[in-house]
Amino acid sequence: MIRDSALAVSGLLVDKVGGPPVKPYQPPGLWQELTSSSKYNTYVEDSGEGLYRRSIYSYWRRTIPPPSMINFDSPTRETCTVRENRTNTPLQALGLMNEVTYLEAARKLAETTLHNSQSPEARVRTVFVRVFGRQPNAAEAKPLLSALNKFETYYENNPKQAEAFLASTGKSRIDGTIPKPTLAATTAICSLMLNLDEAITKE
Repeated sequence: MIRDSALAVSGLLVDKVGGPPVKPYQPPGLWQELTSSSKYNTYVEDSGEGLYRRSIYSYWRRTIPPPSMINFDSPTRETCTVRENRTNTPLQALGLMNEVTYLEAARKLAETTLHNSQSPEARVRTVFVRVFGRQPNAAEAKPLLSALNKFETYYENNPKQAEAFLASTGKSRIDGTIPKPTLAATTAICSLMLNLDEAITKE
């Protein structure tokens, strides 16, 4: 649900129903580390819409399940699970902040936002509404705007860092009409909002 939500708000989600399993992003070399069979130890991730199908269609190998799902206590599918576990582990935050699926979702959300909202204040409001479905209050908007300004200052002073950051955000085309420091800064604030509790918990 968390992955699907991030893809949906970014506009990347492919909501086609049915079809064979797909292989979204996965850490390179994982299968090679965990299997001894040369016949089955290569994971070839999809390209195009296969990267953005709903998580229910993700290829699931019993001995090596998708790591991003296991981090969030997805059942192993070996037995019926009526109620999910409630856990809180650093791996969840690390995945949401660094896993390419979420960085790419943040970048695409940033691109859409920058085409419709230019001022920093408008960008913060637009992303907030898209992610949370409501307007931010002043206490919420102020630290987000401050963070966006800090990101912009950093990437304007370090354009190579902006390029390197954007290069790590997935296979979809990067919008070349947007200055890279601006896109990197807005991507960072989008990523920050996608990591807030209200975006990832059911409460």
